[in-house]
Parts: sequence; C-alpha cells; structure tokens
Amino acid sequence: MLRTIVEGEPEFESKLRALAARTGTIPESVESGARAIVAEVRRRGDAALREFTQRFERRTLSAIELPRSEWEAAAARVPAPVRAALAEAAGRIRAYHEHERYQSYQTDEAGVRLSCRYSPLARVGIYVPGGTALYPSTVLMTAVPAKVAGVREVFMTTPGPSPETLAAAIEAGVDRVFLVGGAQAIAALAYGTESIPRVDKIVGPGNAYVAAAKRLVFGDVGIEMIAGPTEVVIAADETANPVWVAADLLAQAEHDLLAVPILVAVGKDIADRVAKEVRRQLADLPRRAIAEKAVAGQGVAVIVGDARTAIAVVNQLASEHVGLALADARKWAEQVTAAGAVFVGHEACEALGDYFAGPSHVLPTGGSARFSSPLGVGDFLKRTSFIEYDLAAVRRQADAVVCLAEVEGLSGHARSVLLRAKPGTSI
Repeated sequence: MLRTIVEGEPEFESKLRALAARTGTIPESVESGARAIVAEVRRRGDAALREFTQRFERRTLSAIELPRSEWEAAAARVPAPVRAALAEAAGRIRAYHEHERYQSYQTDEAGVRLSCRYSPLARVGIYVPGGTALYPSTVLMTAVPAKVAGVREVFMTTPGPSPETLAAAIEAGVDRVFLVGGAQAIAALAYGTESIPRVDKIVGPGNAYVAAAKRLVFGDVGIEMIAGPTEVVIAADETANPVWVAADLLAQAEHDLLAVPILVAVGKDIADRVAKEVRRQLADLPRRAIAEKAVAGQGVAVIVGDARTAIAVVNQLASEHVGLALADARKWAEQVTAAGAVFVGHEACEALGDYFAGPSHVLPTGGSARFSSPLGVGDFLKRTSFIEYDLAAVRRQADAVVCLAEVEGLSGHARSVLLRAKPGTSI
C-alpha cells in the first residue's frame, strides 16, 4: 500500500521535491466559508454561535459556557487510573517546560540604558477538537505551557468535551470552558462575544475550517501556527524492527484520512518488511477505515542506499514527527536540522511524545519545521524593549543618527535628534 520512490531511478529527485512541497494550503471554498462565519460572529456574537452550532453540528447550544460545577462533576466520573495518568502526564509536561527560562535583561553604557522585559500574555484561548477522537492530551500540551509562562486566564473551546477532556482541563489549570467548535469558536476567541471574552492568542489544532479561521484572524489576535494534517517520517535501516516501524506509521495514519505516513528505508529489504507489516497490522486496527485511506492516499516508502542519504531526505521533508530507527541513532540525530520532534532510537515511539514524554505535541506541519518550532513557553510571552538616554549620549550619537535619517529622506527624524543634541537648531 506504500507507493515507493527509489533513489537512482528516473525522476527520484523531482518526486522527492514534490513530496517535500506539501503545504498547508486551504481550499478557497473552505476559506470563503470560514470568512463568512467569522464575519457573522463579529456582527452577531452569541446568536451566530448558536445558529452555526445548530447548522453544522445539529446541536442546540443552550449554554455557551460550561458551569464549573458541571465541569467538575463530569471530570469526577473519569476512572481513577485515567485521572492518575493525566496527572502524571501534566506533571511531566510542566517539568519539561519549566526549563524554558526567558530572562529579562538590561545593558548599561555611558548614558544609555537598554533593557528587554519578558511578560506573559494576559489571556489565551486553546482550541480542542471534537469529532472522531478524544483529545485530553491536547489540553495538557497547550494549557500547561501557557500556565508555566504565567498566563493569567486560559480558556478552552471545544464542540463536545468528554469527561476525560474536562479532567485534563482541571489538571492543566484551564480557567473557563466554552462549548463551541469550528471556525465560529476561533472568531469568538479572536473578537469576543457576549459570553466569550476576547483573548490575546489562540493555539491548538483543528479541521480545515478552524485552520482557515485562524489564518483569517491572525493580526487581530496571535496564533501559534496553521496546523495541517499530522505527519511522520521514519528513517529505518536493517537494525529496525519492522513490526515496530509499521505500528508507528499506523499510529499516525489512524489520526486522519489526510495523515501523512512516510518511511525512509535504507535498502529495499527493510522497506518490503515494513510494508508487509503495515498490511498485516491494518487488518485488525480498530480505526482501520481511516488509517487504510491515509496509507493509500499519502503513504510513501522512500528507498535510499545509506543512512546519510536517509537523514538528508528527512531534512528535506521537514516533518512534524521524525523517527530514527537506525543503528547509532543518537549520532544521526545530531544531523537532523528540520523536524518538529525527533524520536531517537528503536524504543522511542512517537506515541510517547503524544501523551507523556514532556515536550508539547503541538508541532509544525506541512514542511514548516524548516522555519518554525514546537509550541512552548515562548509562545505565551511577549518581549518589550526599553530605551533610555541621557543628553550626553544623545549628543555623542547624533551625527550618526542624523546621517542615517537623511539617507532615508526622513528629515523629521533628524530634526528630533538635532533639537536635543544641538540647542538652537532652526526649525
């Protein structure tokens, strides 16, 4: 079921470039639909939220916010082992992100004081998908780093929270929960309604309409990224266990019909063995219908001659998740320069990162790992610059500043300096 791209065959490079050129392009029909929804929510507030929820979800939105008492009662129904696992996961995520220290700083030179202050955002919205799977892990992976950063209020919107999702919200320190999904939830967070206060930033994955809405509201509110379909690239050589590699590919494929599972195989033999295992394991996978279509639609085996080439392919693909099922995987990990998260060695399966390891699983997709990073504490902080001069320092630097202002033809800039540095300057 995995189509193959083989090093050395005609058009290998062009096929690889095409594979690396996947983007988060949103269909025009989706973007125009999201634009209309955003406009209506801005215009009609809660009334639009209720209308769109009924139209798209066949759900009557009598209460937009879930009362804390109902939230806690639902969470209390979660079995104790699940609550314990959520609490431990939250602790691990918190411990990891507490290492992301951002220090304010100050420099002083003769008459000039420059400083940078880091401060948390006041209010953040996290979007948690509903639909074909439950995502309490997404609550932990978004809200915990926000709270570590010092965000005062974290709001969660979701079209249908499960008890497990609500339990995760308690563990993560979420402050309020709103029962809204889709593009309308993004619009509500971005612009505010009678029931949902406006936030400073929106994070979290969603469907194409959610992604389109995030793109549309960006600039009026912050976002962390435009998330596309989930993806994994696993580099495997003859030391890899094909059963494990196939299971890891399917773990991504079962997320979504558009998920992208890619194998970069060092040699045809391991490619064949993994492909055979993918077919065998699909037979009894509970989410077979989804995974099978994802493998058939986007599944690829790139066959190369050596591990060095495999790593070069990994970097070219710039995937959300990268697995290194290679001999001396730690050495090769040092050569990976474009990936959201790298799982080093045969034992480190991607599912560990999804739930428990510690780093946020909100990662760049669609090749954007070339230039962007996983969600972290820095996403919930803002930097402010402070500039302080005494008059002697202004005078020392005036000639250079005036020179640059005149190069740019901005005489008003030059004048504002000269009036300070050279009293009596004519206006």
